[in-house]
Amino acid sequence: MSKSQEEKNEENMPESEEALAEAEEETKLDESEAKAETEELPEEVKEETEEEKETIEETALGEETKEEAEEKEEEEEKPKKEELEEDIVEEKFYTIPLRRAWIMPPKQRAPRAMRIIKSFVEKHMKIGVTKEAEEETEEEKEERLIISAELNEKVWLRGIEKPPRRIKVRVVKDSEGNVTVYPAKGD
Repeated sequence: MSKSQEEKNEENMPESEEALAEAEEETKLDESEAKAETEELPEEVKEETEEEKETIEETALGEETKEEAEEKEEEEEKPKKEELEEDIVEEKFYTIPLRRAWIMPPKQRAPRAMRIIKSFVEKHMKIGVTKEAEEETEEEKEERLIISAELNEKVWLRGIEKPPRRIKVRVVKDSEGNVTVYPAKGD
């Protein structure tokens, strides 16, 4: 070795015994920290596996409860469907002519078709017609006309300028007096 390399090695080496002792202590601390970390690691792994087991058990229980909940929902849906069927007081099918909507300027035809549908249903389902006996009682029920989104989309399908010439609808009146207009199935 050359002189410069020997000098560098001597500089890197501790000059006193105290420095050697300090270096040994540092390595011992590093080793003890590493041992402590490895000792703690298995405990953490054990805890994680226990937690994983608990979550697996909870998910298994959760799946059972989910299945039970789905069955309960299905049972609840059946009576709801029956209630909806019982709720229908009157149901009628009509073919509404919309040719008068075509008399309007092109940009006013679809809105006019919607007004025609509304007036047709009001006339044929007798909405807004009150009897004298009903006027005397304070329990007047307001009947509402509801045009479904499906029917609205069907009228507006070809745009504002070209509504259909006629449309088949299903009109449903419920126990509260609300009248809902749907497009007829198959049309």
